[in-house]
Amino acid sequence: MFVDRASIMVVAGSGGSGSVSFRREKYVPKGGPDGGDGGSGGSVILTVDPHLRTLLDFQFRASFKAPSGAHGSGNKKSGRSGEDLIVPVPPGTLVMDEETGAELADLVQAGARFVVAKGGRGGRGNAHFATPTRQAPRKAEPGKQGEERKLLLELRLIADVGVVGFPNVGKSTLLARVSAARPKIADYPFTTLEPHLGLVQVREGQSFVMADIPGLIEGAHQGKGLGLDFLRHIRRTRTILMLIDSDSPDPGRDYETLLRELGSYSEDLTRKPMVVAMSRADLRGEREEEPPFPLDGAKWGGWISGVTGEGLDPLLALVWDVLIGAGAQAPAEGRVGGGGDAAGAKEREPW
Repeated sequence: MFVDRASIMVVAGSGGSGSVSFRREKYVPKGGPDGGDGGSGGSVILTVDPHLRTLLDFQFRASFKAPSGAHGSGNKKSGRSGEDLIVPVPPGTLVMDEETGAELADLVQAGARFVVAKGGRGGRGNAHFATPTRQAPRKAEPGKQGEERKLLLELRLIADVGVVGFPNVGKSTLLARVSAARPKIADYPFTTLEPHLGLVQVREGQSFVMADIPGLIEGAHQGKGLGLDFLRHIRRTRTILMLIDSDSPDPGRDYETLLRELGSYSEDLTRKPMVVAMSRADLRGEREEEPPFPLDGAKWGGWISGVTGEGLDPLLALVWDVLIGAGAQAPAEGRVGGGGDAAGAKEREPW
């Protein structure tokens, strides 16, 4: 089951209170204050686990609370600090404050960490409050409360190429043909109800990750069909492969509609490098070498068929060239990511 949104509550541990204590030993009736400090509360830290693929685990657990720090004691003994609570999330997780809508972190790279709720500081014991004129203070600080937040987690897939098009134009068939991915394939619209990823091998040493996005319809940017649920998954892709049905009565209109939907959702999508191909070419007899409509700067990928394999080798070679031109970093390798520890995070080993 693919789950790409989750709402969770995170509560950091509170700091322990400082101690009010006085040294009492034989022959030392007035040994002075020796109250220890309270321990700091544990923080809640999100960390990227590359083995996770969805946010499904958060459907079964929606609340995370780190342990509090222990109270201080006599003989200037400080309380033990609470351990940080490490919460694993999949690569590509966007972290937002649910109440304000503010974006807090974009966690992409494996091992990236972000402190979403900082533990409270421990209170000082009465040993800190002794002065020449006040040598027996009966004052100690209580521990500070840990931060508490309600978060919205949103998963955006990390892929080099996002395949977009209307429903039932052969996107899943293409992905199944060129990779080991096995999305559901059938001859009716909206067969694909969740994104699928596949590793595409172009030549030896040349590979990229392709994402099959569920079909878009006119008005997708307003939430029609499955639009808003899955348009966000192509925001991270470096290149868009747009498939137009060869059997469409007006392929030029289909192309303009898809461009409009992408641009209405985010103008950044229309600025990405784009390859356009006519899919399901096995259903069409005669065809031209040139694209049947103006491409407005997009690359022409030709006529292809995921069923027969026609035109796929030149298409994949073109997509690879476009990817290399889009960035110096080779596809399907390390990604540039976001996130990291928040200011003041404790650097302790996770438990």
